[in-house]
Order: sequence, then structure tokens, then C-alpha cells
Amino acid sequence: MSLSPRHPGGSEGHDGYDDRGGNGAGSHDGRRPRRRRALRWSATVLTVVILGTAGAGYLYYRHLNGNIRKGDLFLGDDKDRAPESKANAAGQKPLNILLIGSDARDSAENQKLGGARDTFNTAPRADVQMLLHVSADRSNMAVVSMPRDTLVDIPQCTDPGNGKVYAPVTQTITNDSLGRGGPGCTVATWEKLTDIHIDHFMMIDFAGVVSMGNAIGGVPVCVDANIHSKSSDGHGSGLRLKKGTTYVKGTQALQWLRTRYGFEDNTDIARAKAQHQYMNAMVRQLRANATLSNPGKLRALAETATTALTVDNGLGTVAKLYGLSKELKKVPTDRITMTTMPWVYSATDSGRVVPRPGDAAKLFRLVRDDIALDGKGKKKPAQPKAQTVTAPAAPDDKIAVQVRNGTMSSTQIPVSGRARAIAQLLVGKGFTQALADPSASLSEEQTVIRYPSADLAGDARRVAEVLGIPDSAVEKSTDVSGVTLVVGADWRSGTTYTAPREDDSTPKTAQAINGADKGQCMHVNPAYTW
Repeated sequence: MSLSPRHPGGSEGHDGYDDRGGNGAGSHDGRRPRRRRALRWSATVLTVVILGTAGAGYLYYRHLNGNIRKGDLFLGDDKDRAPESKANAAGQKPLNILLIGSDARDSAENQKLGGARDTFNTAPRADVQMLLHVSADRSNMAVVSMPRDTLVDIPQCTDPGNGKVYAPVTQTITNDSLGRGGPGCTVATWEKLTDIHIDHFMMIDFAGVVSMGNAIGGVPVCVDANIHSKSSDGHGSGLRLKKGTTYVKGTQALQWLRTRYGFEDNTDIARAKAQHQYMNAMVRQLRANATLSNPGKLRALAETATTALTVDNGLGTVAKLYGLSKELKKVPTDRITMTTMPWVYSATDSGRVVPRPGDAAKLFRLVRDDIALDGKGKKKPAQPKAQTVTAPAAPDDKIAVQVRNGTMSSTQIPVSGRARAIAQLLVGKGFTQALADPSASLSEEQTVIRYPSADLAGDARRVAEVLGIPDSAVEKSTDVSGVTLVVGADWRSGTTYTAPREDDSTPKTAQAINGADKGQCMHVNPAYTW
């Protein structure tokens, strides 16, 4: 990984902030030996810097700049980058920041906290991944967690430090991405999955979690029964708390954030829920705690936070972090929505999960289209029009379009000749390279346009614009080799497409939690009570 040095053995956009002052060779399924009891904890502590109070003298920022480690934002192929976020009518753009929790054991302190001596200085893994989305008008914020056991396709990544190229891999556990060149490969993996353009990343390791917890004086968390996260066969974080609310910090905070055995059904999903509770409580704590106006405490917090962080080069000064914090502080706590990517268990790899069909794509679309997940604020038109194309498109007569018949449904037979009819419609509109696919009919509930890589995004959106298909029906997919229009069951006749009313509600499977909810309390698995 290419990171600015801070100390030996260190692990490894949106620049509108004032800066004047200053698998691979890994296992395919991601399993580890049991003796490597990797600490699972939350990147939520990163938000101390950006969601909490901003103070400390401006001149002091110059001193703090040297604390921050930096790395390249995107390590994939540039043609695969997700299109940049669109500006709203006021010219404002949303912000997308990937928060990463690394299990790196690259220092004596991290090794002590992480255990497993045989894993010292091995490739780090992104055991916590959260996408923080801030709306263009700064009225609301969404956080989307991805379970660490999610199977994804990881794109080709190039390590900027040594030039090593990691070939793309399919259906690999998502946390492997960090060890394939650095955080920029995790960013590339998210963009490939979600088609959301990521502006920045922020990463923290074991030692950072402990030091940040100490610096802020603890975070209130709640359990509905006494808990001891330790089983007879050695599973568990060691967390031991009494029923009710406890302020956790330091090592105890780390135990809370990595606890899997003892919460609900002992899964990574329950752990993500506990991490959300911690994050929401920490944000409230920082915003409400008047003691943070104390210059000494602010200075200690600033020192701790900047020493703990690794960020992308575009966010690599305290002045830029400060500018970012001012933007994020505009969002009211009750407009912060925490979610988990909807998922289902993999049919082929026991214990792993995959994005839930339909719901995961819907959640990603809501974020991509900057739609508030709490259901408040402005709504999109009931009959949305295609959005203005921002990615470059070829001339219409140079865009090759394959048209497929997807009009078959569970209750209707396919409409014969439908692909040919729409291909002829496109030719009449100037897309002379449009061709009907003569293969067997598909079943597609709604008309969709797919494209394989970012360099064809503009072409796909141009086709959508001409046909009146909404931008939300244009998606990147590795299942196609070029721009592909699938005429769905919602367009069985005629030459004018009528977009269906879109449901912009957050899927229930995303398990949304409001940032202002103080009543959150983790359910303790009865097998782990005392």
C-alpha cells in the first residue's frame, strides 16, 4: 500500500474544503484459522473527527497534519469508476465517504489488542465497512453497513507502492479487498457493487479504536441483560457488562464493537446493529457534551483522532477534515439514518451472505439518487423523467444497443417480436446500430438498460433519455458485454414508455435506525448471560 509514512510498520475528490493552512494470494472464501480471533469492531469511531465538535486553534492544524497517514482513493481501473454524483438545482453535490475498520496487526500495540501472534504483519482486512452518504443540501445523512461475511466481486486493483496487479476475483468475502493494495481497492469494490461514486475514505485500526474511546471519555451503550461474551470453546470478545446502560471506552469499547457471540443470534448482522448503536450514541455524546469546549480536551481529542486515521490524499490535511466536519455538522441528529445492506445467506457458501435481490439494489439506488432514507423531505415526481446525462456519450449512430425481449411474466407469455419492434424504434431515432437479440425471451418485471463498465454509462443513459426510461432503470452489470436494453413486462405494447411510479421507501430489510433514538438496547443471547 502506498501510504505517507508516520512510523515504521504503518499500514496502510471532493476537495472543496479550505486548505490554505497548511485474492490476491489470500484464500478464496476468506476463512481464517480459529486461532486468529480477529477483532471485529466498528469504523464508527472515525466519525469522532467529523461528526463531533470542531475546535482547537486553526494554527494548530499545521502541527496535526503530520499525524495523518494518506493513501490513493481508487486502485481499480479508471474506466470502472462510478459516475460522479449529480448536482441538485442549487449546484450542491452529495458526499459519499467510505469508513473502514482495519484488523491490521502491524504494530506492537495492534498485535497486543488483536492477538494471534502468527498473523503479525499479514495483509490487513476491512472487517468493518460503512458508506456514509450526506445529502447534497446537507439536510440528512445515511450510513450503509456491509456485513463482513458478504460475498462480492472484487475488481482488478494495482498496489501503488510496488505496482503489483491483483487480478479480479468473483464471489470473495468483501474484507479481502483491503489486502489487495490498500483502502483504494475497498473503494473500488464498493463502486463496482453499488455504482455509487465515493469521494473519500477514512480508516482506523485497533489502537485507534482504543485511543479514541479514551479521548472522548466513553460512549453510553445498553444491553437488556447481563452479558459475558465468552463461550466454553473460546468464542467471544470478553465483553462483560451488567444489564442497562454503561459508558464504555478504551479496550471495553473495542470489545463492544467486536462482539458477535452474545448479541442476538451470534451473527455478524447483530454485531453491525451494536455498532450502529455505538455510532449513534457517540454522535449524540459529542454534540451534547459541553465539556468538549475545554481547549485541553479538544487538543487531546485532535491529537488522538489525527494519529488514528488513514485517509485518501484528497482529505489528507486537518484543514480539509475541519472543512468536512463543518459540512457534516449541518445535518441534524434526527435526520441520520443507520442501515445494513439487505442480505440473504449464500446458497453455495455456508455462513456467508450475498446482497438480497431487489432490496439491496433499491437501497443503493436511493443513496445514489440522494433520496432521504428517513422518508422526510422532498419526494421525486411520481412519473420521473430520465436525468440529464453527465457521463460522455458517443454519437447516437455510434452507440451499439442490444435489445432483448423480457416481456414474459409469471402470468403472461412473452410478446412475440417485441425486441425487434423496439430495436426498429431505436433505429428510427438515430441509433442505427441497435439490434434485436434473437435468443429466448427473458422475464423482467420492469424495463431496464444495463451496461458492463463505466465508460459505457453515458451511452446507456443516452438511450434511456431518448426512450423516456428513468435513470434509476439504468444499471451497471457484469452479465452484459455492451449496452443492453431489456424490454420488460411493463412495456408490452406501443412505442412510448410510461415509467412506473417508483417506491422510494427504505426497504424494511435494511433495518433502519434513527440517529436520535436513545432507546436502543442490544438483546443478549441467553447463552451468554450471567
